[in-house]
Amino acid sequence: MTHHKKHHIVIIGGGFAGVNLVEQFSDKDDFEITLVDKNNYNFFPPLLYQVATGYLETSNICYPFRKLFSGRKNFNFRMGSLEKVLQQENKVVLSTGELEYDILVFATGTETNYFGIESVQQSATPMKTVEDALYMRNSMLEKLEKASREKDPLERKKLLTVVVAGGGPTGVEISGMFAEMKKTVIPKDYPELIGSNGEIYLVDGLKSVLAPMSKKSQSYTYDTLLKMGVKIRLESTVKAYTDDVVHFADGKKIEAKTLIWAAGVTSSVFEGIEKERYGRGRRMLTNAFNKVEGTANIYAIGDTSIQTADPGFPDGHPQLAQVAIQQGRNLGKNLKLEAEGKPMKAFRYNDKGSMAIIGRNRAVADLPKPKIHFDGFVAWVAWLFIHLISLINNRNRIKTLYNWMVSYFTRDQSLRMIVKPVRENS
Repeated sequence: MTHHKKHHIVIIGGGFAGVNLVEQFSDKDDFEITLVDKNNYNFFPPLLYQVATGYLETSNICYPFRKLFSGRKNFNFRMGSLEKVLQQENKVVLSTGELEYDILVFATGTETNYFGIESVQQSATPMKTVEDALYMRNSMLEKLEKASREKDPLERKKLLTVVVAGGGPTGVEISGMFAEMKKTVIPKDYPELIGSNGEIYLVDGLKSVLAPMSKKSQSYTYDTLLKMGVKIRLESTVKAYTDDVVHFADGKKIEAKTLIWAAGVTSSVFEGIEKERYGRGRRMLTNAFNKVEGTANIYAIGDTSIQTADPGFPDGHPQLAQVAIQQGRNLGKNLKLEAEGKPMKAFRYNDKGSMAIIGRNRAVADLPKPKIHFDGFVAWVAWLFIHLISLINNRNRIKTLYNWMVSYFTRDQSLRMIVKPVRENS
């Protein structure tokens, strides 16, 4: 009987790409998998804004890695951050130790891109992590409490004014949620704020909201947000955010205590990976099989990869969840084929379309094949369904569905608690 050496695959990052890659090896004893992540849980980024606005609990969109993959003998988890790659030694240095690998896979996603604007990085609220969402929820509720006792009408207006920078799906969804809260939640919870003049602004440097989507989706979204009371400023680039004032490149200003930054993302750069291996947006340059160019056994999948070998996407794939999911699954199948001495299959992205929710009964969706646009209630239901089934397991789906049903029928939710874990000195 021949015993094969186990292939040790180290995966850095447990998002859509990393988790779907792990799933491919659940029944393969000749592979040993180690997943590395700075958190001990997977989370669902498309619903972060609902945690941030108090419509979902954190546990609705999160699930621990060890629980998710419990019972799998070939799976290991290491909590820690990547500090350095030692390619010659096939080793990674983590904040929590070192790991040797046969195959290294980057599935590290993206981080917030502040475009070098230091004042924005210091004072704006990003929307990339669970910590960001919880901070935003606490900050939003604290400002409402402060506004409820503020006597100066100008100061109260600044406390209640929100500027959302970024007209993509995240910016649109946050703006729409705030607009609904302003009409349905705040008058009930904070009657003393009725008649206050706080505004919600959605700003973007491009000529339209939801720029990658169809003209019909852009037009419907723009008109719907205006009807909901959102003030939209396009072709307006944020230059600075100082002393509660958002400064734009054209000299205009908005006074606001809250700037939510959803204007862009960038990938991370890691010590030990040569600068020649990075392309646009600091994404790692990969071939048709997601192998990082110029390396022997290092791969990159999802948002951190830019692959130009796919004929349908010569400039690289969009940084979307579906790309990450499909690349994770494809790489898993390819690594198994390679271990069997069979040729790998080049990655080809199956574009399933894009969608964005705007508010209650309002959403947009574009399907590429056939080319179809739909909006309103039908798109809203489709958005709910797609996002519900995309959650990591049935527990998350059931809890999220319950919270959505409560929110829909009551136009409210009871999750607006300010919770700050602080250890007081005894």
